[in-house]
Amino acid sequence: MRILHTSDWHLGKSLEGSSRMDEQESFLNDFAETVKENNIDMVIIAGDVYDSANPPARAEKMFYDTLKKLSAEGERITLIIAGNHDNPERLIAAGPLAKDHGIIMLGTLKSVADTGEYGRHRVIDAGEGYVEIEINGERAIVIAVPYPSEKRLNEVLYDAMDNEEERVKTYGDRMKLLFSSLNDKYRDDTINIAVSHLFAMGSEEAGSERNAQLGGSIIVDGSCFPERAQYIALGHIHKPQIVPGTNKRARYAGSPIHYNKKEIAFGKKCYIVNVTAGQECDIEELDLKIYKPIEIWKCESIERAIDMCEGNKGRDCWVYLEITTDRYLREDEIKMMKSLKKDILEITPIIAGVQTEEIILNTEKSFEEIFRDFYMKERNVEPDDEVVDMLLSILNEEESVNETA
Repeated sequence: MRILHTSDWHLGKSLEGSSRMDEQESFLNDFAETVKENNIDMVIIAGDVYDSANPPARAEKMFYDTLKKLSAEGERITLIIAGNHDNPERLIAAGPLAKDHGIIMLGTLKSVADTGEYGRHRVIDAGEGYVEIEINGERAIVIAVPYPSEKRLNEVLYDAMDNEEERVKTYGDRMKLLFSSLNDKYRDDTINIAVSHLFAMGSEEAGSERNAQLGGSIIVDGSCFPERAQYIALGHIHKPQIVPGTNKRARYAGSPIHYNKKEIAFGKKCYIVNVTAGQECDIEELDLKIYKPIEIWKCESIERAIDMCEGNKGRDCWVYLEITTDRYLREDEIKMMKSLKKDILEITPIIAGVQTEEIILNTEKSFEEIFRDFYMKERNVEPDDEVVDMLLSILNEEESVNETA
């Protein structure tokens, strides 16, 4: 069986307020062709299909159009789990319709796939956390664990814990308990695969992931994964990599696009897994195309920066501009750079003796968006809605007082 592992599409995601959906659409078109050309039997999407719980209409349309192409009228199976960015209910809303096209969608730990025909293939058996699929005469058992928040994990395990001591175990211990219980679903005569969306200890973050763990508590050790799994397809980390301590079985496919300037140091990939029951799998790495590169231009003067903008005005790329200078930039100089080179995201003047100052050039953002960006940048987590609402209410009160005065 040939399985293609991908994850973290983040459809609808922007960069400093600029849409990436044109790039995402190009990726999806190429991805569908890659699946077809490589005779893939099953596509696994390991979470974070969307970038938010309420994705733009265009992002949803791109996703469903891609599923239709991947299906090829039920020729192959596509298995999708929800990540921490996805709204599980919204993601799987089309599940009953998708079944006819060979598409299996699982939103939470308690999701159970329907048995029966899936396109040209069949789901033989299914329960919480697993599904047994027959594809072209071969049987595969997939342990499928959508993003396991602490709350969702406790809902599944609490009744299975016999005493209070077990109930206060760490998140990693509870995840190991879950995977151990599901490990018994595997058989010697089946292809045994696992898929989940979580953070594994020792993995290297890329910089644009929204933390699924708080204070390092929602994190697992590589030893927690099911022992009999021949391949473990993971999502959440945007850098493609092997999870330490898993004998190369557990891998993050990473995001297909550079979503942050910290990601440009490494390439993007997906994995093709050739696997037979009872044998060690063979894994192929496929390099993905960069559709619109993110570049950091370091210029030693304002004049050099203007020359760079002039010389590269025809290139399609995102730009962070860092300028070493002995004075502040004038407004006319900023306007000139922006008029010459589209898609400049930030200009950072580096002035001797003065703390680095960032000028965000997207002035169309609302105050709420600016605050959310600032909070995320400073704390590396999204602000709670309560904090945002309180800040906005304070500002509204001040505006009302000023208007009255």
